[in-house]
Amino acid sequence: MKKITKKIILAAVLLLFAGMYYYVTLPAINIHAAGFWTTLGLLIAFATILYAVVQMRRQSKTNVVQVKTIESVWKELKLVRLGTALFILVFVIFGAGNLLSSPVINADKYQKLMTVQEGDFTEDIQQTNYNTIPLLDKDSAELLGNRKMGSMVDMVSQFEVGTDYTQINYQDMPVRVTPLVYANEIKWLTNQKAGIPAYIRIDMATQNTECVKLEETIKYSKSEYFNRNIYRHLRFRYPTYIFDDQIFFEINDEGTPYWVCPVKKFNIGLFGGQTVGNVVLCNAVTGECTDYPVEDVPNWIDKVYSAELLTQLYNYYGIYKHGFFNSVLGQKDCLKATNGYNYIALDDDVWVYTGVTSVSGDQSNVGFVLMNQRTMETKYYKVEGAIEDSAMSSAEGQVQNLGYRATFPLLLNISNEPTYFMALKDGAGLVKKYAMVNVQKYQWVAIGDTVKECEKAYVSLLATNGISDVKNESLFESVTGTIAAIAPVTIEGNTHYYVALENSGDLFDIDLSDKSLIGIIRYQAGDSIQLTYSRDESGLHPVTGILLFTP
Repeated sequence: MKKITKKIILAAVLLLFAGMYYYVTLPAINIHAAGFWTTLGLLIAFATILYAVVQMRRQSKTNVVQVKTIESVWKELKLVRLGTALFILVFVIFGAGNLLSSPVINADKYQKLMTVQEGDFTEDIQQTNYNTIPLLDKDSAELLGNRKMGSMVDMVSQFEVGTDYTQINYQDMPVRVTPLVYANEIKWLTNQKAGIPAYIRIDMATQNTECVKLEETIKYSKSEYFNRNIYRHLRFRYPTYIFDDQIFFEINDEGTPYWVCPVKKFNIGLFGGQTVGNVVLCNAVTGECTDYPVEDVPNWIDKVYSAELLTQLYNYYGIYKHGFFNSVLGQKDCLKATNGYNYIALDDDVWVYTGVTSVSGDQSNVGFVLMNQRTMETKYYKVEGAIEDSAMSSAEGQVQNLGYRATFPLLLNISNEPTYFMALKDGAGLVKKYAMVNVQKYQWVAIGDTVKECEKAYVSLLATNGISDVKNESLFESVTGTIAAIAPVTIEGNTHYYVALENSGDLFDIDLSDKSLIGIIRYQAGDSIQLTYSRDESGLHPVTGILLFTP
């Protein structure tokens, strides 16, 4: 009876250890998960050591006089031998699985994980609409988010801004969204019953920052500690799913917060060739989960594949074209992504942009790729030019006296010319100027205090170098009419003239800081005028030139 009781206690201790370990580490019960084999090996080792200790204690109590040899003790500890053998077997399976899943053996399979199509730059990348491109990077978004949180006196003492800042398209606009999190453990204890009341939304084009307060609060998040922790909630719902390390905070078109949780799929052996097989969509308010095959994900979701995963898959495609050993030795035709990436909004999807260069580490790109974060669709564009780091250095050189640092660039189509666009930030991380750098001629750099000024200077620079004709530039339109009303206004210390034309619902903005437009002061209502301007969806169009003087 005593022997049975000891076995029950031993089993209970083992189960308690296994349960606590599972609750804390949340391993997937799946042979493709490295954590499964680690957990299995640890449990076998713990059970073996525990059993050995119990047996040794029993032997010491029942054999006080008789001293047994090590060999006799070893024969008695059959379960210890079995446990040791199982631990070694787990270790061997794990090591063999890693080797047999590696690119050393499966380079051709790795190379085919991503399908890459060749695209046409001028057809696929349309002329830029600055209302739909992100002018800020994540670091700048974090500054805006923290500043906004500091002004929310009713919440700032209890909550902080999370670090997610997921970039998505929201109602056709590029925004970053991130939830609030509990400020610390004590604040969690006092607020977790009510939940998290808001999230931050930042318009990356206008820099408008909102703290969106929710009627129903967020109950499931990364900052929860027990069963409402989003990772634990997902694990208990889907014990066999291997969730990606990155899950994404997004909002749907109505502003409802969700967690987008990609599920890993391993296509090569036990642990190799990771892509995404399923996506679990979890409502951050109710915890309700919906499981989608990756091809059936709703269109409003923007992030399924992380930028890091897409970049890794492209590197497999570019490096292993002629096998593993060529990637190490001869390196013929081996290409890789450059050391950074950014995001572009196209067709209501978010695409990852990165340059493509040779593995030899030279300072030029042979092209660039766009990779869809929802579908993994990938397009390669053969555009030779400067690597992004060189373009950033070139832009910084134009303002070296100010010490501004360039953000990683976006790739835009300006006058059908591939153009790097980047913000220039001061030491405090605030955006002070903007720069455009020609991809193929990276010594052609234009700087402006605003995006419009930067664009105008860049187009003029292209015209100077025979690339485009400013007056016929497709970026600009021309209008002739009679002035219905004209009025001066002051904006940020600069004088502007707003002009309305008869039979037109548009309003034209003439900035007198541009000395070429100073002639507008000679005009009045009733005069005829011809303007060139850059169309803006707001209806207030910046004027770039006054072509006809008839006041």
